[in-house]
Order: sequence, then C-alpha cells, then structure tokens
Amino acid sequence: MNKRAAFQMTLSMAIFGSIGFFTRQTGVSAEALVFIRCICATLFLGVMWIAVGQAKKEIWQKREVGRTLFCGIFLVLNWVFLFKAFEAMSISAAISIYNLAPIFVLIMGTLFLRERINIQSILAVVICFLGSLFVVGIDQFQSVDNFLNSGFIWAILSALCYAMTMFIGKGIQQLSAYATTFLQTIVGIIMLAPIVSMSEFSGLTMSNWLYILGTGFIHTGFVYYLFFNSLRHLPALVTSALVFVDPLVAILLDVAILDFRPTLLQFVGIACIFGGVIYTLIKPVPQQT
Repeated sequence: MNKRAAFQMTLSMAIFGSIGFFTRQTGVSAEALVFIRCICATLFLGVMWIAVGQAKKEIWQKREVGRTLFCGIFLVLNWVFLFKAFEAMSISAAISIYNLAPIFVLIMGTLFLRERINIQSILAVVICFLGSLFVVGIDQFQSVDNFLNSGFIWAILSALCYAMTMFIGKGIQQLSAYATTFLQTIVGIIMLAPIVSMSEFSGLTMSNWLYILGTGFIHTGFVYYLFFNSLRHLPALVTSALVFVDPLVAILLDVAILDFRPTLLQFVGIACIFGGVIYTLIKPVPQQT
C-alpha cells in the first residue's frame, strides 16, 4: 500500500471532519456558505488542475459533461442540506445520518440497475434507518412539528443528494476528478448566486471570515486536492475504511469542544448506522440479474 497516499487520504478526512465546527462559527446561512465554498473551490482546484497539467489532457465528451453538470446539482444541494442540518441539530447526529449515503446507493442500485439484494443487506438498511431515528432523539419529541424542525429532514436530504452524486457519478469515466469538481462548483455558483443576499456578509468579524474562507479553501479546495491525489493510489477497501475518519473526528470535536453528550439511545443509533454502513461497504459486489 502507498503510505504517502494513505496519509494524504487520512489527513483529508480528518480535516473534513471539522467542517461542522467551522460551519457553526461562520455567522452566515447555509446557502451563503456553500456559495463562497464553490467560489473558493473553483479558484483553488482550477489552479491545481492547470498546474499539474491535467487540463491539457482532458477528453471532453458532450454526454459526460452533461452528466457531470447534472451531478453537480446534487453535489451542491448535498452541501446546502448538510449545513442546514448542522444549524438545527448536533454535528454528531447530522454527520451520522449523512453517512447513510452508501445505504441509499445500495437501494438505488436495486431499484434502477436491478442489482440483487440479499436478506442481510435488507437487514442492514432497516438497522441504519432505525439508528437514524435513535440518533435524532425521536423519544424526546412531543409532536410531528417538533420532529420535522429537528434537522432530521435536512440530514436525510443531504444523504440522499450525496447518494445521487455517487450514483450518477459512476458514469463519469473520461473527465478527471479536477475537471469534474471544477464544473460542479461552477454549477454551484450559478445555482446560488440569485438567492444569496450579499447583505449577509456585512458586519462579519475577522473570525467569521477566517472560518468562511477556511471552509472554502481548506475543507473544499485543499481537502479535495489531497483526496483526489491519494484516491488513485489506494485500493477500494482501504479508501472505504479511511472515509470513516471524517465522522470520527466530527463526533470527537462535537463532544470535546461543543459539549455534545449523546444519550444511550443516540449512542446505540450511531452504532447501528455505522455498523450497517460498514457492512454495506465490505459486502461482496452484488450481481446484476
């Protein structure tokens, strides 16, 4: 195994695990933060794309570019919904539900690609959904409105959109990861520019701006560079395992800095979600009928 690549992947996931904490310190809405994030990522990754010489090697196919742009819509919505979830619920709960994305990919493969699903996979799906209800603290809600305002819907939508990004992105074969993300962040700028109010950025402190720019250049630009640079050198099983560094760091920061204290039911829910997701990632590749 390439130790340098493993280190880069681990570092990228560890840094990304702090995005929930950064989001809480920015002082702007989810839409505004994603808008700035897209601008920063476009600049950073665009420069890296040219610097490494990949821009000259791209193979542009109209159908694949169209798929990439369509995929970009779900990528941007995934970010917006995740940040909205961070605003409404604990980071640990939001990130745990967000990591249901592989489960949704499994379901999509069954529905649209006719991939076989066994009883163990069905059980894993059920356990994950029960875990998500435990994580959100469903036992503490007195009404449906109370539950809907908990952030659960935003977290589920973010996981669904992330799953759509992965599902649609499977068909992108020719474009490099740099080109793909560059195009998708351009989509984000176009999507969010009409709805973001520039007045949100007035009156922000220097600390707010540092967290905003950190989310853009570090969590998106630098992290994506490390991720893409290491991904090609690591086997899929190692990559799947290292991805869990992200939620681990997020939960540790939530407990250590933001004083999150999970109830017994929430702890069980987190264990259910990650147990089911780990099974989904390591199970044999399903056969098509």
